[in-house]
Amino acid sequence: MLRIAVPNKGSLSEPASRMLAEAGYRQRRESRELVLVDEDNDVEFFYIRPRDVAVYVGAGTVDVGITGRDLLVDSQANAIEHRGLGFARATFRFAAPGGEHVTIADLAGKRIATSYDSLVSSYLADRGIEASVVHLDGAVESSVRLGIADAIADVVETGSTLRAAGMSVFGDPLLRSEAILIRNADQEVGHDLEILDGRLEGVIMARNYVLMDYDIQRDRLERAVMLTPGYQSPTVSPLHDEDWVAVRAMVERKKMNAVMDDLHDVGARGILVTPILTSRI
Repeated sequence: MLRIAVPNKGSLSEPASRMLAEAGYRQRRESRELVLVDEDNDVEFFYIRPRDVAVYVGAGTVDVGITGRDLLVDSQANAIEHRGLGFARATFRFAAPGGEHVTIADLAGKRIATSYDSLVSSYLADRGIEASVVHLDGAVESSVRLGIADAIADVVETGSTLRAAGMSVFGDPLLRSEAILIRNADQEVGHDLEILDGRLEGVIMARNYVLMDYDIQRDRLERAVMLTPGYQSPTVSPLHDEDWVAVRAMVERKKMNAVMDDLHDVGARGILVTPILTSRI
């Protein structure tokens, strides 16, 4: 039975459970549930703190887990990234009081507040910068105003929280993070993990692509196919009117409206878009 660690709270929890449900796995109905056995799929889910997922996976207590790339790097656990999951994207940045012109080099000798001690310390050490890392478990935005730090390092999604605290980011991102599937660094990929991975890949593809159907005159087919090359190749079927064909192709969801506009311009008609629930590529 495959043992999977899932975040029990925070910004990763709900989207992780939703993705697993879309992949065909049972998920808990109440937040108080800490363990759930899905006998039909031969897996067992453990709902634990997001920061602890990498620790359990690295120790071999569970086989795989879902966590953030930032949390994996900071944990220094014996676990590796297996697949990016495409949600909870964020950047890890330095920030200081707004209006100050600060560079990474200016952090030498300064106090930096963060909840990610290992990640920040390693980043600074790799660049030969000696600074004092102040560990805080909660929000770090107020640490400068309260006088315990000169700058902060934290995950930034929209930046609105930092701006509200009078802070501005500076320098290059320390890390670009997203939700990831992780596994133990010493264990080989087994059949159970291959099944899970294939299902998650199918959900990711379904979220990023749609099916587009349309009719086009044969003499305009090549122009239309250039707009909809599909994932491998589009399906082209004859119609009762021999001068026309029907085309079906996968199209990136974010581009579908622009593609529909272009198809209509080259003569396509009856253009329909259908969502994909899941897939196997």
